[in-house]
Amino acid sequence: MNKTSNTLFESSLNLKLLNRGKVRDIYEVDEDHLLIVTTDRLSAFDVVLPQPIPGKGEVLTRVANFWFNRSRHIVPNHLTDIPLEKIVTDPVQREILGDRWMLVERLKPLPVEAIVRGYLIGSGWKDYQQSGSVCGIPLPEGLQQAAKLPQPIFTPSTKAEVGGHDVNISFEQAEALLGKDVASQVRDLSLEIYNQAADYAQERGIIIADTKFEFGVDGEGTIHLIDEVLTPDSSRFWPASSYRPGCSPPSFDKQFVRDYLETLDWDKTPPGPELPQEIIVKTAEKYQEAEKRLTGNWEKQ
Repeated sequence: MNKTSNTLFESSLNLKLLNRGKVRDIYEVDEDHLLIVTTDRLSAFDVVLPQPIPGKGEVLTRVANFWFNRSRHIVPNHLTDIPLEKIVTDPVQREILGDRWMLVERLKPLPVEAIVRGYLIGSGWKDYQQSGSVCGIPLPEGLQQAAKLPQPIFTPSTKAEVGGHDVNISFEQAEALLGKDVASQVRDLSLEIYNQAADYAQERGIIIADTKFEFGVDGEGTIHLIDEVLTPDSSRFWPASSYRPGCSPPSFDKQFVRDYLETLDWDKTPPGPELPQEIIVKTAEKYQEAEKRLTGNWEKQ
């Protein structure tokens, strides 16, 4: 495995590798189960950057597991209780994986990313400036960048292959891809998970500005929450104490890296640029702080 100190850029296990994504390496356990390894790779603007963020994969996995467990009453998820020792018998490989793994049910992923936006930022802000709407959903006039929306909105997108870009689509297009009933279920589940998580995070000093969920179905067609959920990679986390509409707030997520990359003369195509060491260290600290606030013993200062 490509590992130095507490970083893992690329895993290599004695299992069949099905896919090496932007961040996750997915292995086949059997026809019903997968092993997902969340590496320390970082992607920005859909490009995998050349350097890992130390400890990032472990933080993402622990945070995702936390939210999977908190949302079980809303929707089932793909986690299993199979012990890693049963699948990865080499103790050295298990030690390298650390907390970066999930043993999950093998489900059929839905071909749409379920994005929920509670605040006007990123591509939503750009869309609003041009059209007064986000993904075809009209919004009130005069909203500022990072403004809280009157209510969270569901703005699905298509899934991109590695190196590609996700494309925002309308709800009607999502219905065409998923069917009306499934599209409605995905929208309603996404909004419910987001609303409950946003309330919880707010109590711990974090604003969840937006996030994306992925869903899959089992053989009976039951919808499950899969992949990752409400992590610093799949969400924008802002410190509530310094939130001010009108500018892009500081963040506990990879928006910090995106903001740095926006200052470079880079066309957002591979290969990604090298990051300065201080950006790598600060990014790792932001991920760790998000985990501590959300899952640890954090008290509002």
